[in-house]
Amino acid sequence: MTTSFNFSSALLAWYDIHGRKNLPWQQQPTPYHVWLSEIMLQQTQVSTVINYYLRFIETFPNLEALAAAKQDDVLALWSGLGYYARARNLHKAAQIVCSDFAGKFPQTLEELVALPGIGRSTAGAILTLGYHQQFAILDGNVKRVLTRFYAIDGWPGNKKVEDTLWTLAEALLPKKRIANYIQAQMDLGATLCTRTKPMCNDCPLVSDCIAYQRNDVLSYPAKKPKKAIPTKQTNWLVCQSDSGEILLEQRPSSGIWGGLWSFPENTETASVAEYCQQYYGLSAKNIESYPVIQHVFSHYKLTITPLVIATQQQAVANTDQGKWYKINDALQLGLPAPVRSFLLTLQ
Repeated sequence: MTTSFNFSSALLAWYDIHGRKNLPWQQQPTPYHVWLSEIMLQQTQVSTVINYYLRFIETFPNLEALAAAKQDDVLALWSGLGYYARARNLHKAAQIVCSDFAGKFPQTLEELVALPGIGRSTAGAILTLGYHQQFAILDGNVKRVLTRFYAIDGWPGNKKVEDTLWTLAEALLPKKRIANYIQAQMDLGATLCTRTKPMCNDCPLVSDCIAYQRNDVLSYPAKKPKKAIPTKQTNWLVCQSDSGEILLEQRPSSGIWGGLWSFPENTETASVAEYCQQYYGLSAKNIESYPVIQHVFSHYKLTITPLVIATQQQAVANTDQGKWYKINDALQLGLPAPVRSFLLTLQ
């Protein structure tokens, strides 16, 4: 089997010629920029992240600016990127670093993983790319490279498999050029050792890749065991005034779409008019049903029936339950992607 020296040397030689060196967060690899990019890249492709990252950095150029921001403003910039707990944790962690660490990211693994939203791999990336310390990472790209190179059976999310991968990742670390090596691992997984259609003939590790030798590359990594995904149903109560304002509610900070603005909901179509009167003091003049929207979360599918409800003008007033917005103003808020899409349809 290839030694760690050969593994890292081959990877670094490939990186020098083919590695990605022009991504925006690589231009200023401070701990803040590394952290922000790593959080955004979780379960999201680079091509999607770039524009979000640039807008985010323009608005919050440093940790202090992010910590001082309102959560609504942070979520508004995150809107459409999904997995919104990442944005809430990003904001909380920025505030903790400013209050407890004088605005400077901690330089130990233990202190970093204690921050909201930072796991062992993200902490390793901050320490290697931001501080040039010797730490391994284990993001999705690295897991894919290692499971194929060593033909490791089992789903990487399994604790035993993950522990094996961490042991290998740490054993393979080179003594020098740690930041380049960590970036090379991510680049190889993102550009050659891809989930589908890997370009094995161009891979610097192919001569010793066990999965390739077995002609079984696509079997690694093993897929997550499937579970039945339940379907839930809800109605959006899209209350609209005569002047075109829309009633929106801010969702609880925890849970699906936490902290984002969305339409009031209920599950009983027959009682919509009564529900609007009871909870919002609104008299429905007309209720129009729009085509059903299907939205898939990681653990369930949501079937949404938008009900556009024309309400009496005199009923329009901000309440504890919600606020009224012109559609253009609403589009500046932190909104779930399907809410944004529906508002654009109404507009």
